[in-house]
Amino acid sequence: MADPSGFLRFERRGPRRRPVELRIRDWHEVYEPFPADELRDQAARCMDCGIPFCHEGCPLANLIPEWNDLVWRDRFGDATHRLHATNNFPEFTGRLCPAPCEGSCVLGIGSEPVLIKQVELEIAEWAAGEGLVPVAPSPATGKRVAVVGSGPAGLAVAQQLTRAGHEVVVLERAERIGGLLRYGVPEFKLEKSVIDRRLVQMVAEGTELRTRTSVGSSSIGEVPGAAAPGGVQIAAGTLLDDYDAIVLAVGSTRPRDLDVPGRQLAGVHYAMDYLKGANLVCEGVLDTPVISAAGRDVVILGGGDTGADCLGTVHRQGARSVRQLEILAEPPSDRSVSNPWPTWPLVLRSAAAHEEGGHRLYELSTSELVDDGTGAIGALRATRVERVLVDGRPSFRPVEGEPLELECQLVLLALGFLGPEQSGVVGELGCVLDARGNIAVDGSFMTSVDGVFACGDAARGQSLIVWAIAEGRSAAAAVDRYLEGSTDLPAPLRPGAVALV
Repeated sequence: MADPSGFLRFERRGPRRRPVELRIRDWHEVYEPFPADELRDQAARCMDCGIPFCHEGCPLANLIPEWNDLVWRDRFGDATHRLHATNNFPEFTGRLCPAPCEGSCVLGIGSEPVLIKQVELEIAEWAAGEGLVPVAPSPATGKRVAVVGSGPAGLAVAQQLTRAGHEVVVLERAERIGGLLRYGVPEFKLEKSVIDRRLVQMVAEGTELRTRTSVGSSSIGEVPGAAAPGGVQIAAGTLLDDYDAIVLAVGSTRPRDLDVPGRQLAGVHYAMDYLKGANLVCEGVLDTPVISAAGRDVVILGGGDTGADCLGTVHRQGARSVRQLEILAEPPSDRSVSNPWPTWPLVLRSAAAHEEGGHRLYELSTSELVDDGTGAIGALRATRVERVLVDGRPSFRPVEGEPLELECQLVLLALGFLGPEQSGVVGELGCVLDARGNIAVDGSFMTSVDGVFACGDAARGQSLIVWAIAEGRSAAAAVDRYLEGSTDLPAPLRPGAVALV
């Protein structure tokens, strides 16, 4: 185990962020390098519990105490093997995962939990520095698999099935591989060179990656002005003829809309349209963003990760002011007695973007978007609300008082997602949807169509990156078993599995 007294001798200390006044002038990641001696101290805090609840909190069942101990002993090569045994992309989760493992860390009962996420990231970066060596696939099976979608779930499926010896092709309708990792996550949270270096490894292993390839009647997925027209359109039925199995990892891409007067006004945009344009500028595809916050008063609707991503992007584009509205009440700063360990702590969380400026406003529901007289957004009116239960279900009712009016010239809708697009490949293959509008799957990730599987947000609903990778790995094992009759691929979970979050 790690240092037996480490949790008594060392306090939790995370990486330092670059000064706000510097980082909002560029798009580089916000954190400074983490010193090796501090990392060793943080790994030493792990108690190597008899029952490691961090495993239960992590959908991937990462071997956390094992690689904490190895980092403490300065055995990074062995730690790398332990980490990659359960996680294809720790460089992504180490940056983007909210770390449910830390929420269920036993040390967190009476102290600050182990800095698990940072230890994970530093192992991944050490491995990248040594070179991400391709893993030799198993002997070729002669079976062909098409993976539709190249987000974390699709990439995890593809890498696992390639290593099992199958011929795998990833089909992505956008300009580049990565899905939301590339187009939804801002550069200051995940520099896209990190994605590209992992793709080099995947291609070297034998996975084929095809971009601007749309399956079914859905669009290629362009932002206006982002790239020249074109791309390949493949009929969904063609995949059934050409491949032995198909995996749909198309994500949950239908945004939740805002049904209020004035929704049609210019200057009101979905968050993902805004973020994709900004990322295309960072990648050099666009010279200027299609939607810009420069010099504008901005209102962001939605208090989750997507809203925070918009907030950081707005700051870097030079907005005049920004408010972020949330319909829920402000969470407590500490875990409440009704939210005991090891469940996910429902506390106030602040991203780096919140440190950079702007104001968060709670218990507000938008009632109207106001025309500035030219057909564009000029102000947003909101009503104060409180959360109540109606027939056992949560609802919101207005609170007496004058509505709040916020002057704005840009409104970004970060209200969540409603499931995968139901036209295109999903509809043309005839996949049955569940009551929530997601692709229905059975215990083997199979859809209602034989040989067609689904995983990630498309089947689970909008969720965390760690769930996407876990579902991708599990779906790969199911596909391999379908094709070969058995599988040696690990499967960390089944559809509908629930961790301590």
